[in-house]
Amino acid sequence: MTGTSWNCGNDPTVALDSLISTPAGTMIAALTGTRYEPTNVHLGPPTGPLRKVTNIRPELDGIAFGTQRPLAYRAADGLALDGLLVLPVGRSASDGPFPLVTLVHGGPYDRYADHLQLFWFPSAQWLATVGYAVFLPNPRGGQGHGHEFAASVAGRVGREEWTDVLTGIDLLIAEGIADPDRLGIAGGSHGGFMAAWAIGQTDRFRAALVSAGVTDWGMLAATGENGQFEAALGGSTGWDGIGPHPHDALSPVSFAGRVRTPVLILHGAEDTNVPVGQAVYFHRALRHFDAEHEFVIYPREGHLIRERNHQLDMLRRTRAWFDRWLRP
Repeated sequence: MTGTSWNCGNDPTVALDSLISTPAGTMIAALTGTRYEPTNVHLGPPTGPLRKVTNIRPELDGIAFGTQRPLAYRAADGLALDGLLVLPVGRSASDGPFPLVTLVHGGPYDRYADHLQLFWFPSAQWLATVGYAVFLPNPRGGQGHGHEFAASVAGRVGREEWTDVLTGIDLLIAEGIADPDRLGIAGGSHGGFMAAWAIGQTDRFRAALVSAGVTDWGMLAATGENGQFEAALGGSTGWDGIGPHPHDALSPVSFAGRVRTPVLILHGAEDTNVPVGQAVYFHRALRHFDAEHEFVIYPREGHLIRERNHQLDMLRRTRAWFDRWLRP
């Protein structure tokens, strides 16, 4: 059993990642966490209570986290959407507006579940500790809303899923939570594509992060390890005949001449999922148009950054980038 959540009395929502029982069913072991606690092993009878028997992140004990709450809203076409909002640590919504960073998930077949948003890569609680509000949208293309919802982005990446994200941002601005003059956007993998796509569609963002992001769908279909899948997302390949091809209209590199948002590009040198050529292509395009950007390649790294010093560099570099552009 994975991805299940339930309300546990007055406690925050508890996320159940895995569950196993003894053969007789008299005892169970569960991997559970909350919005403010990492996943740990809990033991006890099926009727409860369960006793926490591990503490995998003792360094987090006593750390204050930003208030996290689910969001539910409607897309521009009326489709039901959801996501999460994390407020700056020690602040409430009435204290806004705050600088807002939107973190778009990867996949696109993924989603933000209501558990602790603290990871080695730039994450909501990590940004909330220094005063950012963070929006975690679940646009169409992801999990949790059925096959039609997920499949709707095939051949249409950056279309409705982008307006799904933008609608959520506008909602947070209207509620006085987000400062419209201090908006940032970031993401990795497909989220990196969305960040690169966003800054070619609008100049509303003052800073962006593109991590292991897709910038040209035709190139990805030709060189990535999931070529057939990427061709379905982008809608075509380079060998479909003389262009322009449908994927050209969905590739951020095609809109590099419109980019006015400073962008930080991060990529692993040995990435086979989204090869580093995607980042090089975007970098060269931005350089051609004299667009403000920085480009970092992490040696020996694949699609995920594994080495601790590289993880720390990514975190520090990203926060410094947003501080540079989003602070008053």
